[in-house]
Amino acid sequence: MGSAGSTPPIPGFAPVESLSWSIPGLREDPTMCLRCRSAQMLCGKPICPILLKYNAFQRTLPMVGGTNFEGSSPPGVFVGRFGYPSVALGPLLSPEHGSTELYDTPEDWVGRSVAEVVSFRTGLVRGTTRMRVTDAERPIPLLEEYQLLGIAAESAESEATFRRPPRGHLALSDTAPPFGPTAPIERFELNVRRVDPHLDRLTSDTDANARVAVGELYQRGVRVSRIQRAFSVGTLGRHGRRRLVPTRWSITAVDDLLSKMNLERIRLLPELGEILVYQLTALDNRWLLVFLPGAYRYESIEAWYPNTLWNPDPNQIVIMGDHEGHEGRTTYASIGGCYYAARLATSEALLALQRQAGVIVLREVHPGEILPLGVWNVREHVRAALRQRPERIGSLEELLTRIGSTFVIPVPRWMRASAVLHDARTQRRLDDWLPAGA
Repeated sequence: MGSAGSTPPIPGFAPVESLSWSIPGLREDPTMCLRCRSAQMLCGKPICPILLKYNAFQRTLPMVGGTNFEGSSPPGVFVGRFGYPSVALGPLLSPEHGSTELYDTPEDWVGRSVAEVVSFRTGLVRGTTRMRVTDAERPIPLLEEYQLLGIAAESAESEATFRRPPRGHLALSDTAPPFGPTAPIERFELNVRRVDPHLDRLTSDTDANARVAVGELYQRGVRVSRIQRAFSVGTLGRHGRRRLVPTRWSITAVDDLLSKMNLERIRLLPELGEILVYQLTALDNRWLLVFLPGAYRYESIEAWYPNTLWNPDPNQIVIMGDHEGHEGRTTYASIGGCYYAARLATSEALLALQRQAGVIVLREVHPGEILPLGVWNVREHVRAALRQRPERIGSLEELLTRIGSTFVIPVPRWMRASAVLHDARTQRRLDDWLPAGA
């Protein structure tokens, strides 16, 4: 196995050879959308992304109205990253009243369609206030309201006055879930009926550093999305060190911290003695998760079909991936937050098995991936796959056959992209030299 942070055989975005099989619905024609107008689905996507965005806003904007707003926050707070260390942050607000928790709880989105998830998020109006990240240490009253919202245990009724009517701009990110119209906040009033007691206690504990606080909350069963929100609004950490953290950074930071904590325990566990395979198809993504016998190592590989979200090339599939050895990695993964989201989910499964193993996450993204939904898509769907009963595979050759029957991309392409599969095929273990039954 390569050293920590070493480069995989095919680093970064590595285009593969031209497709030799047919993928219906793909065109290289800039006039396609004008000719199609969602009637013929010429792009091959199951839902028109243009109409999906338009319809979501049509539902939201009439409810928003002018500059005065009343409604319920899921609860949700978003911290932007542009202009750092001066950032725009504020509440996510629904025009609806009552329970809107589902709109900002990705753990409950598994099994939902793309249209449903987008409707949850574009139904949220984002209010913004610009502050410096160090303001978390001595918050002004408005920031105190945002921080209170960040540790709330249920939806909170709110009133806001915007400086201008919210604009219909769909904010998309491959890390954080999308959200709808945005406007600067002039006045904000909040009615939080109940806060999460675990978050509340760690907010008051100014002696615990952020890593300790995040780990304790996780061990007490607080949902990862809630920990990420509290981390983002600067309510965790030691006195003098608390900061506002952009939402997309907080999501990956928490996934990274928690998976590293899990791995400290996993490296002390007995090694898995068999090959386990888990499979899931969701949101036009095909997942195959493999646990291999031996010491812990980890790899995540993504293959994006032509005309998918991050691969506009009409003719070639793009494969990218990263891996780490037994001791982890020292550099940031090139595939970004998805790497750490999947690592957290797989580390949870290894702890449940009470085994360490080699882990491979294979993801084949088909043209139904029409909008970036955030890394929750990876974390929660990998979790969902790992909750199923595994398939036990007798040999590496059988595993390769299984990969070939799951994906359209040929097995040799996965082999060339995978450091862990390559090592499993070429490296011998001490057990291989022992007599049978020894």
